Amino acid sequence: MTDIFIEGGRALLGNDIVETSLLIGGREISRVGSDHGHGSFGIDAKGLLVLPGIVDLHGDAFERQMMPRPGVDFPVDVALVDSDRQATSNGITTVYHATTWSWEPGLRSGDNARQLLEAIEALRPQLAADTRFHLRHENYNLDAETEIAEWLSDGRIDLFAFNDHMDSTVASLAKPQKRSRMVERTGLSNEAFDCLVERVVYRAHDVPASIARLAQAARDANVRMLSHDDESPAMRNAFRSHGVGIAEFPVNEETAREAAAAGDFIVFGAPNVVRGGSHTGWTKASDMIGKGLCSVLASDYYYPAQLLAAFRLAADGVLPLAQAWDLISAAPARAAGLADRGVLAEGRRADIILVDDEVPLRPRIVGVIAAGRLVHLTDADRLIRFTAAPRKAVAAA
Repeated sequence: MTDIFIEGGRALLGNDIVETSLLIGGREISRVGSDHGHGSFGIDAKGLLVLPGIVDLHGDAFERQMMPRPGVDFPVDVALVDSDRQATSNGITTVYHATTWSWEPGLRSGDNARQLLEAIEALRPQLAADTRFHLRHENYNLDAETEIAEWLSDGRIDLFAFNDHMDSTVASLAKPQKRSRMVERTGLSNEAFDCLVERVVYRAHDVPASIARLAQAARDANVRMLSHDDESPAMRNAFRSHGVGIAEFPVNEETAREAAAAGDFIVFGAPNVVRGGSHTGWTKASDMIGKGLCSVLASDYYYPAQLLAAFRLAADGVLPLAQAWDLISAAPARAAGLADRGVLAEGRRADIILVDDEVPLRPRIVGVIAAGRLVHLTDADRLIRFTAAPRKAVAAA
């Protein structure tokens, strides 16, 4: 690992954007605002924004690499490597792959969850982004409880979310297009899918106790928890009573307000901001952000969305860029308990991205440094070769 000097960019330091330079030593930022010293090479960042790397708490776009079309599967390791390239090229240096383990067979089955977890663990050293496992547990997936508790105890899960899509699944049975997508994803016949749903719904009375046991297992393992699509203040309060401190995609403003009043982290999808609203017709994220009811933006299903959303919020006057960037870097790091990243400061992990912001709504990633390694660079002519002597001394001679 070679020291890297980032020269002359407009760096986000705290709430200010300041023209300065950064020296990276090993995996960390060693100095802010100093000459390059003896680094073997540097990057000319003049005219570029220098920003902390993006932290993505919830991204499931990797599913499209695993199954680009219904019934068309690709190896998990191939999908993960390709997803890693996509994430890092969009400025994401810490990625939580949001993996759904449902009661369904197919893409969101237990077999796929196991394969994905094992692949992440095996490939993690060679992936550019810090790649972590976010398990999205479907609450009706009761047969998985014992194995999930073991994963939590063994430290294999980095974030744990409670999901309940059963009501929407039952409602979608009468909607041909949605029904078709669900059935295709499972690989079952229509009749077999109906029978499966009926069997799962029959066990509804066992769900609350299972949630309580798994929440206890997560607390014992010191794993941060999320509840997905909270529908009411009462639901949010119930999950908080189990130690679930992150509200993920609350579906209405009153629920988001209850979460904010209690000091919970509140996650919305960055695609919602970029597109100007939710594809489901639920809460508009930019409105929630303007009201102080969102603390984190996640990529959700589209890796470019976080970068685009931050610049969209600034261009629309919803938030200054520094505060918008907090939603996709420092705040998600805090929510996940990662104290070593999310800001540009001495001693922090060197996750840094260089952005050309000449076109405000179309920011362009020029370079990405992850844990002190240059992992993405589009403009090779920005590389600087240094001699052993510091530049100031050479100029004086």
